[in-house]
Amino acid sequence: MKKTITAIFIAVCASAASADGLKSLETFMQNTHSAQAEFTQEVTAPSKNGQAPRVKTSSGSFAFERPGQFRFDYKKPFVQTIVADGKTLWLYDADLNQVTERAQAKALGSTPAALLASAPNLQALTKDFTLESAPEQDGLQWVHATPKAKDGQLQSVRVGLRGEQLAALEILDSFGQRSMIRFDKVQANAALPASTFDFKVPQGADVLKQ
Repeated sequence: MKKTITAIFIAVCASAASADGLKSLETFMQNTHSAQAEFTQEVTAPSKNGQAPRVKTSSGSFAFERPGQFRFDYKKPFVQTIVADGKTLWLYDADLNQVTERAQAKALGSTPAALLASAPNLQALTKDFTLESAPEQDGLQWVHATPKAKDGQLQSVRVGLRGEQLAALEILDSFGQRSMIRFDKVQANAALPASTFDFKVPQGADVLKQ
């Protein structure tokens, strides 16, 4: 009897903890309309031929403003910039001095960016993702998002929140590569200059339109 009661208690507590993930994401989307932060990203490639998985680390700054604008500035180990201005998605590789230009509506869709900057609310996200609360881990509430489109390069995304504040994104692509992005020094509802999302092609850069 005691074991049964204990099992029920644990199940109820786990259910309550899981429910916090979707609630935290909903509150984040309702109350946070812009933000800026620093980030660290670890990309782990699948192991091959019995070798240990390869891990690459990068860092930089991030900003977003709804609807549909965001910016990633990678500073280490290589300089790269990703900007969505609401119409166009720009990717700039400083080493190659090359810019890739894509129509934003076609490029985003079922991507992690849609979870942060594109969808205006939780209901809108369900158009492209199946959302489920996940158990609390590392002091964060988690939401597991699975794209409804089966032909993309994304398997799943986990969104980690600390209360209503964005803390982490874990991205698994169709090749088994896992990316963990952790956000630090988050400033919610920051007043961002319009120039934040105004990308200008660097002089002499090659532009590839896709």
